[in-house]
Amino acid sequence: MPDAAPEAPVIDQHTLDAVLAGDQAAWDVTVKRLTPLVWSAVRAYGLSTADAADAVQGTWLRLVESLHTVRDPARIGAWLFTTARREACLVRRRTRDERLVADPADPPGPAETWHPHADPALAVVVADEGRRLWGVVESMHEPCRSLLRLMAAAPEAGVLQLAGRLGMPPGSYGPTRARCLNRLRSLLTAEEPAPPAPPPPGRRPTP
Repeated sequence: MPDAAPEAPVIDQHTLDAVLAGDQAAWDVTVKRLTPLVWSAVRAYGLSTADAADAVQGTWLRLVESLHTVRDPARIGAWLFTTARREACLVRRRTRDERLVADPADPPGPAETWHPHADPALAVVVADEGRRLWGVVESMHEPCRSLLRLMAAAPEAGVLQLAGRLGMPPGSYGPTRARCLNRLRSLLTAEEPAPPAPPPPGRRPTP
């Protein structure tokens, strides 16, 4: 399997800003440029068509979750490739009950620097994060729940198709999508565990 991402298409700051503002056309451009990269990473794991689609879906949802943290849009392609490999590993492990011996690098987000690791314990953490993310999506009210599912399952679909599937006017899709993404981020942030309270001060030992 390749250890490094092939040369990835570059997403500029203008496109990223438009995506974050809910511009469907900008999202379509991003997906069109990066979809071949995602599939190339996933296919290297020899998954079935259905399992590969699950890994691709998980990859796009991870990107949706992390987009607001991006500081360098040029890194999105490399991050997406690494994330797709990780998602494919998790799907393969789940479906074939395989142990992860050398998990791909696990970047916490496109904005941060990551380093390769070989700690199997991290695979458990990553799997838990994935379950938490989908659990939050499932807890959301409509139309956000269906909209986020559809975004992850069919990232290449256009506004007319997505709005039609959701039963909403095309002009309402962009603002609704932006609201749902903001709501998802808020819920994920609210679920972050609080830091433990400091222990009560004890009596210092006498010198």
